Amino acid sequence: MPLYRDFSDNNATILVWKYDESDDLDINYLLEPENKDKVKDYHPKKLLEVLMVRKLLKSLKPMSKILYQEREPFLYPKDAEISITHSFPFAAIAISKNKIGIDLEKFNPKILRLIDKFTFEEERGFIPLDNEVTFYTIIWSVKESMYKIHHSKHWSLKKHYEVYPFELKHLHHIKCRVHDDKISDELRARVEFFDDYCFTIVEE
Repeated sequence: MPLYRDFSDNNATILVWKYDESDDLDINYLLEPENKDKVKDYHPKKLLEVLMVRKLLKSLKPMSKILYQEREPFLYPKDAEISITHSFPFAAIAISKNKIGIDLEKFNPKILRLIDKFTFEEERGFIPLDNEVTFYTIIWSVKESMYKIHHSKHWSLKKHYEVYPFELKHLHHIKCRVHDDKISDELRARVEFFDDYCFTIVEE
């Protein structure tokens, strides 16, 4: 299994894999029995993404499983924190001693149709008009990564997740925040670009 990118640091192992048709993705070996019903109606590409993540996990922790609680993945046995993301032909996994969120997004102008749903007016003030797709994709991806660390069915990306102004030359230290009327948690995001994709890492 050729590894596409390794973004690991002192706290976490963070790996990205790009699909190749020669890859051996045996569903009977890779997929946990607990998840068989969950994937039975998946589109073939989505199923490949699921299997790619499992193959990455097997390379790191052969005896572990990815299970779900209210749609959120967790590692079993729970001896580490996990985050997963995929956007065909890529899949990624992060395993950390601390809570971690990763997200993978392809740059696409269609994101401009959604900005009212995931940003508030103050967040838009620093974004250059000639590079909106890049900036809004980063903001979306950072918020998705934060959501994987702090999530609630009562929260929205627009109201409870904030990304502070940043520049493209400083993508490894983007300040961000999760907040409601009870908590305010300041975090930092790290953003990487490859193959017209944005890959975001947020660690506690």
